[in-house]
Amino acid sequence: MSIWELILAFVVVVLMLVALLANVLVLLCFLYSADIRKQVPGLFILNLTFCNLLMAVSSMPLTLAGIIYKSQPGGDQICHVVGFLETFLTTNSMLSMAALSIDRWIAVVFPLSYHSKMRYRDAALILSYTWLHSVSFPIVAASLSWVGFHHLYASCTLYNKRPEDRTQFMIFTGVFHALSFLLSLIILCFTYLKVLKVARFHCKRIDVITMQTLVLLVDIHPSVRERCLEEQKRRRQRATKKISTFIGTFILCFAPYVITRLVELSSVVHINSHWGIISKCLAYSKAVSDPFVYSLLRHQYKKTWKDIINKILKRSSINSSALTSESHNPNISQLNE
Repeated sequence: MSIWELILAFVVVVLMLVALLANVLVLLCFLYSADIRKQVPGLFILNLTFCNLLMAVSSMPLTLAGIIYKSQPGGDQICHVVGFLETFLTTNSMLSMAALSIDRWIAVVFPLSYHSKMRYRDAALILSYTWLHSVSFPIVAASLSWVGFHHLYASCTLYNKRPEDRTQFMIFTGVFHALSFLLSLIILCFTYLKVLKVARFHCKRIDVITMQTLVLLVDIHPSVRERCLEEQKRRRQRATKKISTFIGTFILCFAPYVITRLVELSSVVHINSHWGIISKCLAYSKAVSDPFVYSLLRHQYKKTWKDIINKILKRSSINSSALTSESHNPNISQLNE
């Protein structure tokens, strides 16, 4: 193995381990907190978490093996199943992010009618569509034998080995990425820009009230006035940073891989195999960033994890104190024996 291949293999190992750990943490928070389970967005986050976990235990290990051995890991049947799952999970995760953006748009732009427009039944219908949409493309690809080991990405994915099917495969690939990546990106941009517009409007209203208050309070201390102005600035930047993170991580992780897949269809442009694996790793990195972007960095999940840790520490301290008292009391030890 070359130094580049060693580095790429190490990157895949790190992505796989962090994705497993982070998504398991999200799943534990969901199972522990009744408040998180009651919220409608929790269904979308749960679906996204399962997609990321399955990606970490199916596609990533085979890509790691493909980098190390430079050939198809396992038999054809295993590769076909993993390629089917990879196509399904990638599409499903993209549409889940789009569903989360729609939920935020309704919550911010239509706050009074949110509970009537976004119920559990509505969320279940949206999830049913994402599953139906996501599974349709890998079914078509599998039926046409367009799933296999692709050396450019060192992974089991969409791949056409027959030159006579080149035109059909080009059309299929273009439609697939248009209705998965491009559709999700359009929804993300539309919904989050609407959310940003409303957030900025509310910030302006708060800024006007704050400035009027500061003008009226003549005797206010300069440090208090400065803190108020700094909070104004942070408030204006907070919504922009969050929305930039949502859209930016989506583009940064998926766009290089999608563009590479489309450029690959042209026989004129030669793509380096190292770049193909790097673009695949960027797509995998979305499974790492999603738990932090959508869950673990939010206040409710932080509070849940503090409760879980405190409960574990409290239980361990109770057990240790019980063992200590037992060791000092021989009668208790004899009874236990």
